[in-house]
Amino acid sequence: MPLLKEIVPRFTGKRILVVGDIILDHFLWGTVSRISPEAPVPVVNVQREDLLLGGSANVLRNIVSLGGSGALCGMIGDDAMGHRTEALVEALGASRAGMVRGGRPTTVKTRVVAQGQQVVRVDREHTGVPERATLDLLLAFLEAHLHEFDAVLVSDYAKGVVNEELMTRLRQLLDTVRAEGGRPVPLIVDPKPVNLHYFTGATVITPNHHEAAQMAGLRVDDERSLLAAAHHIREDLGCAAVLITRGEAGMTLLEGDGPLVTIPTMAKEVYDVTGAGDTVAATLALGLAAGGSMREAAVLANHAAGIVVGKVGTACVSAAELLDALVAAGEQAP
Repeated sequence: MPLLKEIVPRFTGKRILVVGDIILDHFLWGTVSRISPEAPVPVVNVQREDLLLGGSANVLRNIVSLGGSGALCGMIGDDAMGHRTEALVEALGASRAGMVRGGRPTTVKTRVVAQGQQVVRVDREHTGVPERATLDLLLAFLEAHLHEFDAVLVSDYAKGVVNEELMTRLRQLLDTVRAEGGRPVPLIVDPKPVNLHYFTGATVITPNHHEAAQMAGLRVDDERSLLAAAHHIREDLGCAAVLITRGEAGMTLLEGDGPLVTIPTMAKEVYDVTGAGDTVAATLALGLAAGGSMREAAVLANHAAGIVVGKVGTACVSAAELLDALVAAGEQAP
């Protein structure tokens, strides 16, 4: 069985299609030294400002950083923030053909951070299923280009791009691509519980433990209830595997009717969990596309998550960082 570090170089050349809600993350970095005389709130002296790809676009950013390539299928606004998002995607060397300019503003999350701590977050967004013309363009992109990819990753932030009609058509197209191409093309889903039943037939679904509890309608507070929740989700959706992220407790994988496998966290220090789920999904997709088993891909994703939570802001992990972490841990394939 190969070493895990031998799987990472195979990420190169793998193309992942990321379908979902495109977000622009806006960071204001500064310091606080006093409280406002106008209200009991801190006064932040802004020293730096960043615009970074967020949501499904941060998943793509992680894929590229890890050595893969891909494209986005989602919507942005015909506005300044939408144009900036397009420029950031182009800077990755990724196609923006699947980024449709819709009839609502680009979703922007603004985080004010002082002394390394988030002070407040401000969201500017319009949610709901896209208008007919926008949805038709998204579907047309899928129909024309889905066959070009080695895996599909659905990144759902419950803003509306991931909807019943789009997911139904995506599953139909995937069935056709798999049958005609004779290759598996896994479907990885980073879900929101409200849209649970859109994800029937996924290869693997990656809720955190709070989302898993919601999706299963169970209280999850020990290994037995975690196993029950994972079985409920897998049977309800007919998916091959469920990977539950559990913060400091690591990850738990249920594959088929096999036992529940706990993967301990590799994080040494946790500074910021922003975007950690994006990193997990991106690494898992590349691991599967590169021919790794579900468990191998999950262990790789766990290592990547351990790296990214040690960074502040919407961060990503490079292939070199992941390889260094694997070497340091002496990891072999499970």
